[in-house]
Amino acid sequence: MSNDASLDINQKSNPVQAVAPPKEDNNMLRATDKITALYCRLSVEDTKEKDGKDDPSNSIQHQKMILLQYAKENRFPNLTFFVDDGYSGTNYDRPGFQAMLAEIEAGRVAVCITKDLSRLGRNSSLTGLYINFTFPKYNVRYIAINDHFDTIDPNSTDSDIAGIKNWFNEFFAKDTSRKIRAVQKAKGARGVPLTVNVPFGYIKDPEDKTKWIVDEAAAVVVKRIFKLCMEGRGPMQIAKLLQEEKVLNPTAYKRRAGIKTPSPQTDDPYHWNTNTVVHILERREYTGCTVNFKTYTNSIWDKKQRETPLENQAVFYDTHPAIIEQEIFDKVQEIRQQRHRRTKTGKSSLFSGMVYCADCGAKMRYCTTNYFEKRQDHFVCANYRSNTGSCSAHFIRAVVLEDLVWMHMKAVIFYVTRYEAHFRAVMEHKLLLSSEEKICASVKRLEQAQRRMGELDRLFIRIYEDNVAGRITDERFSMMSRTYEDEQTQLKVEIQSLQQEIEVQERQIENLEQFIQRVHKYEDLDELTPYALRELVKAIYIEAPDKSSGKRRQNIRISYDLVGFIPLNELMNEETA
Repeated sequence: MSNDASLDINQKSNPVQAVAPPKEDNNMLRATDKITALYCRLSVEDTKEKDGKDDPSNSIQHQKMILLQYAKENRFPNLTFFVDDGYSGTNYDRPGFQAMLAEIEAGRVAVCITKDLSRLGRNSSLTGLYINFTFPKYNVRYIAINDHFDTIDPNSTDSDIAGIKNWFNEFFAKDTSRKIRAVQKAKGARGVPLTVNVPFGYIKDPEDKTKWIVDEAAAVVVKRIFKLCMEGRGPMQIAKLLQEEKVLNPTAYKRRAGIKTPSPQTDDPYHWNTNTVVHILERREYTGCTVNFKTYTNSIWDKKQRETPLENQAVFYDTHPAIIEQEIFDKVQEIRQQRHRRTKTGKSSLFSGMVYCADCGAKMRYCTTNYFEKRQDHFVCANYRSNTGSCSAHFIRAVVLEDLVWMHMKAVIFYVTRYEAHFRAVMEHKLLLSSEEKICASVKRLEQAQRRMGELDRLFIRIYEDNVAGRITDERFSMMSRTYEDEQTQLKVEIQSLQQEIEVQERQIENLEQFIQRVHKYEDLDELTPYALRELVKAIYIEAPDKSSGKRRQNIRISYDLVGFIPLNELMNEETA
């Protein structure tokens, strides 16, 4: 709001109670050690005029000049400024105001002065509460200079209309918020990045601030974090490793590069927080896309950021150079979903989180102690180790598992790179047969679920009409409607899951091509690496040992990423024939 005429600090006439209190009151005031609190507040929106230019009349310095001149002219003692620069008036969680409130509650404030009521706040309810309850409770006189408001005379006309002014200040805040939201929504819908702080690994393009370009030095660290995750390292392990290697954390890196960041400076520039690593691993922008509307707030009063459901976020692809390939990003998200338990020794296995029991489907637990030699580390079925003991051990040593997996992966890599055409033909036939069967079953169930959703909508209308006509009681209507609503909620989840499943099945041939491209990357691989394992293999299933021949024979089945199980023996026999 602008108050052009009243902002002139040289103006002599001022209807507010500007005269000093009676002489005896002045003597008492001077005799006390209580302070006169001069409160200034400024938010970003308050600096803007209608044409969008900066409004110097609302600046902190201008407010200080007005308050200081007024306090001196009226001989208020012990002047103390409390300032909130860049804080909204819609809530009172501001450091300057809270510091002043602490002084008030401690009984050390006699008078509080602001330039106008809106500087105190733009929440009419809370502003009224402070003016009418908190300040009187602690014997604090409150003055709003430009609004001619002074609590020393509660019966004045200006005091009567203070509530209306507070309401208007709140309306102004709401109206400003609506306009800002509308502008942000329009920008976000066009694909303009809404985030002010560019992700670590990017910087703003000097020629176009709405575009991002790769910061090569930071991008190396981002790629390293993803690589470590692909190798089976958890966020805590990654953070510890980066700290040991003296890698600057994002905040320290940006500050040293002269890039603005809201994050507070850390005591140790090489300390990496686990949450920082998680945030990097989960940030889709690294694949080259812009993601808008990731969070929302309920109102201008509730500033808490809440996560927007993924389906409601706006994603714009190929808006800037990618640091991480989409395939790698998706694989990392899968790995993140398969969080595995760390052993007490701190050791972890190459296969942790990837090994399952072929019979019961439970995860195989990695077992090791500091007393074990490496060859004694092993995996056992989690259900065997549980209290129920509902499955057999499916015991397999880690070194044996590594040999079996590497042998199978070498054979697959060799076959795909040498006999790609035959591999593609056989796998396409296998995937199509599997997909057609699954798609038919999923489509049939989807149609049934959608029909049932329509039936429930009609049933809702019928029981509502019956309730209005008095044919069923309110209690009966309430019970039936809850039942129908619960069923509809379950059906919506099922329909969404079925649609996603059908989409995945329809992409099988595309997935096969991606898998073949990945395999070609490892044509010259001479040893099993964590990265190659995670990129090619999705899960490993351990079968129960076969002792029918008198010797213990251990079989495993490997599900490869994107294509599932590969009938390697069948493929080799056909090629040999």
